Amino acid sequence: MSTVEDQIEQVTATQDGTPDFSMALNQDQKDLQEWVHGFAESVVRPAAEEWDEKESTPWPVIQEAAKIGLYSFESLAQFFADPTGLTLPIVNEELFWGDAGIGMALMGTTLGVAAIFGQGTGEQIGEWVPRCFGTPDKPAVAAFCSSEPNAGSDVSAVRTTAKYDEAKDEWVINGQKAWATNGGIADVHVVIAQVDPSLGTRGHAAFVVGPENTGLTQGAKVKKHGLRASHTADVYLDDCRVPSSQLLGGKEKLDERLARAREGKSSRGNASMATFEASRPVVGAQALGIARAAYEYALDYAKNREQFGKAIIENQAIAFTLANMKMEIDAARLLVWRASWMGRNQVPFENAEGSMSKLKAGEVAVWTTERAMQILGGNGYAREYPVERWHRDAKIYDIFEGTAEIQRIVISRAISGVHIR
Repeated sequence: MSTVEDQIEQVTATQDGTPDFSMALNQDQKDLQEWVHGFAESVVRPAAEEWDEKESTPWPVIQEAAKIGLYSFESLAQFFADPTGLTLPIVNEELFWGDAGIGMALMGTTLGVAAIFGQGTGEQIGEWVPRCFGTPDKPAVAAFCSSEPNAGSDVSAVRTTAKYDEAKDEWVINGQKAWATNGGIADVHVVIAQVDPSLGTRGHAAFVVGPENTGLTQGAKVKKHGLRASHTADVYLDDCRVPSSQLLGGKEKLDERLARAREGKSSRGNASMATFEASRPVVGAQALGIARAAYEYALDYAKNREQFGKAIIENQAIAFTLANMKMEIDAARLLVWRASWMGRNQVPFENAEGSMSKLKAGEVAVWTTERAMQILGGNGYAREYPVERWHRDAKIYDIFEGTAEIQRIVISRAISGVHIR
């Protein structure tokens, strides 16, 4: 039986010229999807339980990904280059189908990379992005440091400061960052700091901190409910000095932006939100991978588990739940793909489409994994089965990179033009 995608291709193949619209993946995307899925199935998933229990960074898996070219600057550049914008979410969905903790250990670096790509000069991108990955023999990771103990959803509450030392042409950074993925173990930290507190979020700037810069140390490592193979920790900056060349975008550009803000003119927004808005569809794709893993496992279980003399899938309550799981996952994927295409092609998120995709996918992941646990019954609650881990991993997608409540505020402001609080 042909898939929907095969049927779409058959239809488009009969038309003259290139169709104006198609939902079929091209061959390169299919090949990449199959390659990443193979890695997730053969390397990531078998290691998932071990690293979840260890609650530590799975360096052997990262190194294996680096050796085959999956974890590298070159591969990420290829993913970003896809004009449809779909390659990066496809890769994330497959990796996180394997395991979300290991997936985040592999993909957590991309948040720092996204900040450098989005705000850095060409020279900064060329210098720092390769360093975020290291080499196949000695892989490295990057961290994006925005949140603080009192500044999570409220990015205007950032208190980390960066002051310019004109005599040495250096910036001096002081403050504490919280919930930093790869915080303290990264070779490259991208740090958001206030350079002009009077301007609120418009007074923020992003700085790159390398291992050669002193004054950055790791604080407490967070013991998490889920994503336990991904390192999360506080980061302290104590008179951390970085050269002016490590201010993303450069000082001249910063001075121009601050001058516009002081005059009351519009600016491009703040460094944190620019990074988060670009990454939200990708985060949604990660949630999709978790949801799909739970759905597929529950479907297979329901077909094989017998109670009262028949497979439990023959009960409408089970069958209808699985139908809804599949429908919700597919609907969320359409939102993720739409936002990914829009972001790649610089189509403005006029209705907060990026937030929509992350919100929907995150809630679908939580709901789907919970339903999967219910279908497995007591087995779903047991650590012998992977569903309980997927349920733990899913919950963070209602919280990080903008809580579900914050996403609804963003969407409601976008559609109404009213400053909803």
